[in-house]
Amino acid sequence: MGERITIAETVAWLKGRDSFLILTHRRPDGDTVGCAGALAQGLREIGKTAYVLMNPEITPRYARFVDDYWAPDGFTPEHVIAVDTASRTLFPQNIGDYADSISLTIDHHPSNSCYAELTCLTDAATCGETIYEILIELSGTISAKSADSLYAAVTTDTGCFVFANTTANSLRVAASLIDSGARHRALNKLLFRTKTRSRISIESLIYSGLEYHFDGAVAISTITKEMMESANATEDDVDDIAALPGSIEGVLAGITIRELSSPQDCKVSVRTSQSVDAHLISAHFGGGGHKLAAGFNMKKTVDEVKKELLEWLKEFFPPEAAANA
Repeated sequence: MGERITIAETVAWLKGRDSFLILTHRRPDGDTVGCAGALAQGLREIGKTAYVLMNPEITPRYARFVDDYWAPDGFTPEHVIAVDTASRTLFPQNIGDYADSISLTIDHHPSNSCYAELTCLTDAATCGETIYEILIELSGTISAKSADSLYAAVTTDTGCFVFANTTANSLRVAASLIDSGARHRALNKLLFRTKTRSRISIESLIYSGLEYHFDGAVAISTITKEMMESANATEDDVDDIAALPGSIEGVLAGITIRELSSPQDCKVSVRTSQSVDAHLISAHFGGGGHKLAAGFNMKKTVDEVKKELLEWLKEFFPPEAAANA
């Protein structure tokens, strides 16, 4: 287990070094991508060499925040930094030998395993808020380009400030980013107010297949490869799709089971209310995350995953609790 360091110590570490490669997690979301782009930009602005490792799972929605920073062929970093990534198991397949030589991780997940030599771990609602603090201490300012990336990070991880993890600091940071030049109107339209026809189609299939358990306290949605193909849906189309079942009135735990590369490869996303711990639900299956948002992967079919999950959920929703939900 590596050493924990503060934001101030992280800034001092960055100032004293050069030649950085920044890593994002697999199936990258707005937080990990926005953090990577902003950190790379901020380091370049103080004269450092900084690139982001190409993530093969990046979607067009988020690629715009890191396209200018992809590491060129042959680049050999002196230091490797991971952002918004709680464990080594969450890196994309092209991580290679870097997985065992990560100098620093900057994160906000309580489940972070401190796998890097140094870990800067905060309790911020989003990793973007932590990167914001680091960049402010690093150079005293946030450029418009970094502001765009961090605005995407903060807003996507808080659901544009409607998720329960949103804090006053999230709003303060977003306001400061707008003051620094973040194009909030355009970004809000892009990230939250635009849906493709395929997104509408896959949502329709999800809603029609919803299952309710424990007297409606739990809603489970499934997404199979067949459904994705039927809706002609891409990865962009299912971004943040896990929030759908949890938005239903009376639901305390919204769970999405998604079939990935094969019928025996599933990703489970858990979104809960304050009264249910999503991390504890997920940790039982080797996953983790936050109290209100967590997940795990299982090499089993959708039906097998659902069966095991429902059995475990009895610990959180006993008959008498479900009756009073």
